[in-house]
Amino acid sequence: MDSDLNALSWRRYVSLLFLLSAVCRSALAVTHYSVPEEMEVGSVVANLATDLGLDVQTFIKRNVRLDVIANKKYLAINKDRGELYIQEKIDREHLCPLKTSTTCFLKLEVIVENPVRIFYIELEITDINDNNPQFRRDTINLDITESTSAGERFSVSNAVDSDVGSNSVKTYYLSKNEHFDIEIQSGRDGSKFADLILKKALDRETQAVHNLILTAVDGGVPPRSGTASIMVRVLDANDNAPKFDKDSYTINLTENAPIGSLVVKLNATDLDEGSNAELVYSFSLYTSEKTQKTFSLNPDSGEIRVKEMVNYEDFRIYDMEVIASDKGTHPLSGQCKLSVLITDMNDNHPEISIKSFQSTVKEDVAVNTVIAVVSVSDKDSGENGQVDIHISADLPFALKESSDNYYELLVSEPLDREKLPEYDITITVTDRGNPPLSDNETITLELLDVNDNVPQFPQTFYTIPVMENNAPGASLSSITAVDPDLHENQYLVYFIIEKEIANTSMSMLFSINPENGNLYALKTFDYEIEKDFLFHIEARDSGVPPLSSNVTVHIIIMDQNDNTPLIVSPWRAQGSEVKETIPRSTDKGTLIAKVIAIDSDSVHNSRITYQFLQNTDATLFSLDQYNGEIRTMRMFSYRDSRDQRLVVIAKDNGEPALSATVTIKLSTVETALKTYTEVPLEYDIFSDLNLYLVIGLGSVSFLLLITILVTIVLKCQKAKPSKAAPPSRNSVISERNSTIADSTLVSNDAYWYSLFLAETRKGKLVVRQPVPKGARYIVSSIPRSTGLTETSDSAASTLQI
Repeated sequence: MDSDLNALSWRRYVSLLFLLSAVCRSALAVTHYSVPEEMEVGSVVANLATDLGLDVQTFIKRNVRLDVIANKKYLAINKDRGELYIQEKIDREHLCPLKTSTTCFLKLEVIVENPVRIFYIELEITDINDNNPQFRRDTINLDITESTSAGERFSVSNAVDSDVGSNSVKTYYLSKNEHFDIEIQSGRDGSKFADLILKKALDRETQAVHNLILTAVDGGVPPRSGTASIMVRVLDANDNAPKFDKDSYTINLTENAPIGSLVVKLNATDLDEGSNAELVYSFSLYTSEKTQKTFSLNPDSGEIRVKEMVNYEDFRIYDMEVIASDKGTHPLSGQCKLSVLITDMNDNHPEISIKSFQSTVKEDVAVNTVIAVVSVSDKDSGENGQVDIHISADLPFALKESSDNYYELLVSEPLDREKLPEYDITITVTDRGNPPLSDNETITLELLDVNDNVPQFPQTFYTIPVMENNAPGASLSSITAVDPDLHENQYLVYFIIEKEIANTSMSMLFSINPENGNLYALKTFDYEIEKDFLFHIEARDSGVPPLSSNVTVHIIIMDQNDNTPLIVSPWRAQGSEVKETIPRSTDKGTLIAKVIAIDSDSVHNSRITYQFLQNTDATLFSLDQYNGEIRTMRMFSYRDSRDQRLVVIAKDNGEPALSATVTIKLSTVETALKTYTEVPLEYDIFSDLNLYLVIGLGSVSFLLLITILVTIVLKCQKAKPSKAAPPSRNSVISERNSTIADSTLVSNDAYWYSLFLAETRKGKLVVRQPVPKGARYIVSSIPRSTGLTETSDSAASTLQI
């Protein structure tokens, strides 16, 4: 509470002092200075020491200070020199913002202590032209109706300048404009303002907005200025009628355009604005009802669209007139004319019409024969209505134009029913539109058969194997031909072309089914008598004239193993044994006998092999299974029986095998007899116990030599031709370094071949000579080491039957 009272007392004390000071100043002398505003900081205003009559030392000793009444210290005292200088820039407009007076003062007090002394200073701040004139608004907006008369005046805001006196606003300038000018007015306080004058009537459609620049200039040196934009917006009056972009339009529209398709968007313009420029489109009375049904008009946008389907073939040109009206108080309107030309679209397929057609023709129809006549048409126009007609290039037909849009279908190549009996001919017609459209018509042409193909066998030569002993009437094979013709031209008849074999007609041996070609045997065949037949079969069709072909048939009789081997050597009476006598001194390997069998079957079935069916002593005799030779395996001993019994079986190669047997009874003697054995080629052992055998052999050798010499002489003399020797048994000769010469009468080629193989294996020469006036042969086997072998019966060792 006490502190508040003290503060209040202090404030009253200070206020009293200021009041007293003001009273004193009014009574005291005031020092006056004048400086321009905006002086640089540090600039000297005056020398207080000199002006106040004080020396410089006084400033320091007596503590001279400066008191600014404005409560902002713009100035300061340099105590060293006693000068008053600018401490902060002074802005006159800030210091004296009110323009009630053109003068501005800053009042100061200089207080000198010891004793206290107060000096009053009044500093006048003079104005400099440091501020530009400024408008209250940078942009001034004016709305003027285009119907306003010339000479009309419009007020605009004036400019203000913070400077005073001659530095304030003095005049205004307007940017160059043919429609506007300004007039400068002066106020009672000396301020200047401008009025905007309309010199020339406005046209909004020509220029809707006028942008002006108003410049205010002060009277300073140099002068300063400020600007403001004046935007004059010209308000519309409905003084313009709507106008289309073009007075007339020609529109091309493709037929069949989808409903709703845009034909054209009309555009009319009205230079007015607002409702005066809002337009409504409509058809005039000159537009036909047909057109208004076909097309729709949008009243707001001016779009004309397809309302109904348009067809070039129905209607080609649509004329219409469209009016555009504005929405002004007194509406104005404009109009334009339209012609919609419907352009043809390729929307019609070409058509084919068969005027005449021959559905069946013979396959031998002549080339260039007309089989059909067709016509073509197309409802479109231009290239859309031009058509091209064609058929497949693979067909043997051609199209030929006979007259406008009429074509003949001709045969271009020879036809063959057997290759293709029926033709599906597709005639295609295509127009030249884009994209092209086409149509087609298919006709079927059937070819009638003519007899132009001979019967054909699958093979040119048939080989048919037939097993002998067949049953009469057995089916041998089916020989069929094919004829690609039809009906009676295809029906075939088979028959055997007659041919005689050994005074026997083929039709007596074979028959053929005339309908199906099955071949039959009329008799039983025997391989050993007839081995094959060769004849021809003909197939003939039933056409007019008939055609035929034939094929060669080779019947091969296949052998069966139906003949039992026949043993021809050693010869024996029916069912009797063969008896042979041999010396007991017979050496190892001596040929005792040779069994020969023949078989009239084929080579395979007649191949003979020999085996012992019974052998008294298996260690004493051996049998060659291929040539039937029986030889000793060792010399006889005193323990061996005097009589030996051998049973040989000759078996053929058939299935099942057939066989024959022969029984040979061998008797051994102690004397050297004329034997049926042959001395082995390499035998060279002389026994003292058998000296008499050596003597016997020497005698035999001597006799053999004599026989050979006699034979040679007889051959050289070439006596009368030898006659066929009477039948006799095998002749066997025993001579050192020679082999037996076995001969037999052979009538079978198979046996001849087997005998040839057997004898040649042993190094013998086999000779076959024909018997005069007969179909048989004399076969002789002669050792290759000697030219000729003596026999007991003739010059050549032979067997005759």
